[in-house]
Amino acid sequence: MDEHLKQWNCAVVHVGVNCADAGEAERLAQFLSDCFGISPERNSDASVFAGPFVELMKQPGRGRHGHIAVATDDILATRAYLESIGCAFDDTGNKYFPDGSLMLTYLDYDFAGFALHLLQRSK
Repeated sequence: MDEHLKQWNCAVVHVGVNCADAGEAERLAQFLSDCFGISPERNSDASVFAGPFVELMKQPGRGRHGHIAVATDDILATRAYLESIGCAFDDTGNKYFPDGSLMLTYLDYDFAGFALHLLQRSK
């Protein structure tokens, strides 16, 4: 791994899978639970997590198939570094913490039908 990214503890933390609707997301979460013992963990208006690593979207989201989330200890430094090596970002999907700091930002890149986003680890 690149030394810059290593210093910010960057790692893939989950894969989001686009489902047609909430019913499909919940059925797939149950399938993963039944087959592999991966318990549904979090259920929100947007998605259900099957264990910590699979997010089943309740409606199609970014990316043809879904997204890959990369967590970092310093989202601004990671983003600045990636921009310095030629990566572009699409700020239309940015999400922010209540204090206004950046929580999530998408790269402007299609990775085999998956969107890629950076996610700030909790401070």
